[in-house]
Amino acid sequence: MTEYDNPPAVDLLAGLDAEQRQAAETLSGPLCILAGAGTGKTRAITHRIAHGVHTGIYNPTSVLALTFTTRAAAEMRTRLRQLGASGVQTRTFHAAALRQLQYFWPQAIGGSLPNLVEHKAPLIAEAARRLRISSDRAMVRDLAAEIEWAKVSMHTPESYAKIASSRDLPNGLEAVSMARIFQTYEELKDDRSVIDFEDVLLLTIAILEDNEKVAANVRQQYRHFVVDEYQDVSPLQQRLLDLWLGQRNELCVVGDASQTIYSFTGARPDFLLNFSARFPEAKVVKLVRDYRSTPEVVNLANKVLANRRIESQVPDRNVTWPEPLELIAQRDHGPAPEFFEATDDENEAEEVAQRIKKLLKNGQDISEIAILYRTNGQSQAFEQALTAYSIPYVMRGAERFFSRREVKEGMLALRAGLSVAEDAPVAQMVRDILSSHGYSVNAPSGGTGAVRQRWESMSALVRLADEVVALKKQQEIDATLHDVVKELEDRAAIQHAPTLDGVTLASFHAAKGLEWDAVFLVGLNEGLVPISYAKDQAGFDEERRLLYVGITRARMHLFLSWSLARTPGGRAHRYPSRFLDGIKSVRQASSRQPAAYRKREQKVTPAVCTTCGSFLTSAKERKLKRCASCPAAYDEALFENLREWRSEIAQSNAVPAFVIFTDATLMAIAEHQPDSVQGLSKIPGVGRSKLERYGEAVLAVVGEHRA
Repeated sequence: MTEYDNPPAVDLLAGLDAEQRQAAETLSGPLCILAGAGTGKTRAITHRIAHGVHTGIYNPTSVLALTFTTRAAAEMRTRLRQLGASGVQTRTFHAAALRQLQYFWPQAIGGSLPNLVEHKAPLIAEAARRLRISSDRAMVRDLAAEIEWAKVSMHTPESYAKIASSRDLPNGLEAVSMARIFQTYEELKDDRSVIDFEDVLLLTIAILEDNEKVAANVRQQYRHFVVDEYQDVSPLQQRLLDLWLGQRNELCVVGDASQTIYSFTGARPDFLLNFSARFPEAKVVKLVRDYRSTPEVVNLANKVLANRRIESQVPDRNVTWPEPLELIAQRDHGPAPEFFEATDDENEAEEVAQRIKKLLKNGQDISEIAILYRTNGQSQAFEQALTAYSIPYVMRGAERFFSRREVKEGMLALRAGLSVAEDAPVAQMVRDILSSHGYSVNAPSGGTGAVRQRWESMSALVRLADEVVALKKQQEIDATLHDVVKELEDRAAIQHAPTLDGVTLASFHAAKGLEWDAVFLVGLNEGLVPISYAKDQAGFDEERRLLYVGITRARMHLFLSWSLARTPGGRAHRYPSRFLDGIKSVRQASSRQPAAYRKREQKVTPAVCTTCGSFLTSAKERKLKRCASCPAAYDEALFENLREWRSEIAQSNAVPAFVIFTDATLMAIAEHQPDSVQGLSKIPGVGRSKLERYGEAVLAVVGEHRA
């Protein structure tokens, strides 16, 4: 009898609700778990695997559980170990494929596996230079993202060239140029015998398809598969999963189409939505009991999805909007979500910092507070405000914890301590060793800077040591320093960082899979949420789902804010996100805003494109009364005549041309072709002084063109 044949000492399913238990008891055949945010999906699938191991149905080494982040894989591995199923393989798609590629490459291909490049940027920058295409760091990043999308969508440079013209390419690049960069990038990799992360999947697929012996070995090893976050699977990952499965159907998938926020990387919810069509015998279980958030937060999240509407008349990209899972809150009631409007970005950041200070004063744990925003560029104002209020913060997506210099030094010191015999408790030993590397019981004064980060890192190592001691105590075992060092090394290998003390700053995307007691969703303005480059229904739907994900990160306190202007004293021309319509009772204007403005602001109707009907988010678009992507309706010959007239006036007055009229204003004139001073005055950008100074001359140019 093997270890996994032993029955569990306790009922592993005793703490599950009815739906979770139904999923955990379904150990054979295809299973689809539709799990809303906060409904305990990780608990359900880990108990399912552990139940299968303890009942003898699963051999732990024959189970492959797939996730999308190393953090999620580490969390699942830890839970399974605590449930007595430590032999189960929990990996990301890339980690599982890389391990197989390293093992089978010598026998399937021969020689050693090419080196893996972690960053595409240098090769992509060189490819652009070879083609004499200028690029900066931001453009190189966008080029890398486009190439990654092409590869996970299983396009070669040749097939990509045929569809590139239908995509929004980086920096307005022409399709043929983007395809050539892709081709040159692939040639550079071949010349230098290196592969990228997408190649890991592609090469594994190629070996499994071409070598039946290798495929048989892999299928013999893994009999049962579990895929978390299945809504984020790309065509490339699905193809690899199909090869691992073969003709079998021992597959459990878990996902929520309402949390699909990575379409730009090639993720597609179709595989989740069509699972029952592919496996007609599949059992479908819905998890809708939300254990994470208060009823107030859950109701708001439900409303955001329920209020979905048609936002665009632009042809859709095979848009699907499946019926969302309506979550049912299981927690007690909490405070209502708070909406607040700021005069400008600095004012918004200051308001957020003040509210955080109040939460901390009321006893809120600082590591359980997060500020989430749509783009990373929004973080600076909040970093400055938190620093001004002496509130420490942690940037998610910055340098990895175990890559920090002070963390490496601390781990080396703890390893060195293994050779020193001490009678002191292990928790005290860790504190004594790390005290010479910046640890102290109390935080250093000042609150920010390198000294603060070092202290935070050392404190995180101390807390992790305390966790090891507590876990061993539960098992009635005395922890040793060796146990602590081993736990640190295991976590470093999989980049499973401990929790740091500080307010978390992160983008909506980076916050996926995480949760906090208090969450601030900031910058909820048109042009940011939804982002300005969301032009069709698929884009708007993804932005709505992104806000839903942000809301469902909050357990108890939720704050939603926006600003009316970018800079202090700037023009208040911004609008709150359209996604907030219908989920708040009133538009709460700032008390600092003049009453006359508040009255006027409530009557403003956002401008829409006269061509496609989309909301116009930039000043240039509002002048033209159409989206930048919609075809120009203005007379190009008249526009050139107006530009020539403007150039002459600018030279004679010795001023820049845009001082006379901007290109957007001239385009609007060329489009509407006014024939009177009254008609010209209605063109955005033509004020009273410019009308008096240039009105007759402009009308003369228009009239001459007509004649």
